[in-house]
Amino acid sequence: MEVAIDKIYELQAFYEKCLTHADVRIKDWLLMDSCLPTVFFTCLYLVVVWVGPKVMEHREPFNLKWFINAYNFVLILVNLHICTQLLVWTTHQGYSYICQPVRYTHEEGEMKIASALWWFYFSKLLEMLDTIIFILRKKNNQVSFLHVYHHATMFPIWWIGVKWVAGGQSFFGAMINSFIHVIMYSYYGLAALGPQFQKYLWWKRYLTKLQLTQFFLGMVYTTQTLLTGCDFPIWMQLAALVYGITIIALFINFYVQAYLKKKTHPKNKKMTNGACVQNGVVHEVKKDK
Repeated sequence: MEVAIDKIYELQAFYEKCLTHADVRIKDWLLMDSCLPTVFFTCLYLVVVWVGPKVMEHREPFNLKWFINAYNFVLILVNLHICTQLLVWTTHQGYSYICQPVRYTHEEGEMKIASALWWFYFSKLLEMLDTIIFILRKKNNQVSFLHVYHHATMFPIWWIGVKWVAGGQSFFGAMINSFIHVIMYSYYGLAALGPQFQKYLWWKRYLTKLQLTQFFLGMVYTTQTLLTGCDFPIWMQLAALVYGITIIALFINFYVQAYLKKKTHPKNKKMTNGACVQNGVVHEVKKDK
């Protein structure tokens, strides 16, 4: 017990030491002063994932059509804001796509970039509703390990990102991911409108390829910054590289199961009808009866 307590104190001391190097510009922003709110919401999310299906087991699924429509629309707007703000202001500030250190200044452009990155972090909290919607609609087959892993890690990871590196190289991953999300939630928004819109969803097959391309772009981008010795926190680059490897490994497994085996076993076509990926997360779009 004493050893465990000592380790806790050591961890707390390490955390407090790290805070001395945090970005002071964002200290008073919502949820940024302490890691506790982020840890709380992440733990709450995992509890809901565990308890939710048990609560819904003997209940009728909820009809959340209007909520889902509004939810998709809000996330389209949020991600469009993030993507455009990052593109416009990083261009304005002359950001490099090869190596861009963080500029810890209160200049308007740098603050706009930091704000967009904060919104990206906050959007990961909103996106946890994806899972809650699945549970309330009793679509538990869509709450896969990949799905939960992604949603439970992106939110705390980006708290760390914004807390210490709200600018510089951080812009690239957030900008690309938010752009992909605009397309993704547009697709899901159309799909949620009903069967009459299915004819406009012919491009669903390209969503997975876009997602896979995004992952590899992120890996190449992070690798080249390491190789060129970019003046950007190396711990952040290594963490992004390791996390990217785990996501790509899980995603490739999904791709093999959903697409390659589907071609090998055409009789199983119904199982993956309308399946596509959001951030490496399987979503199955089915026609409403």
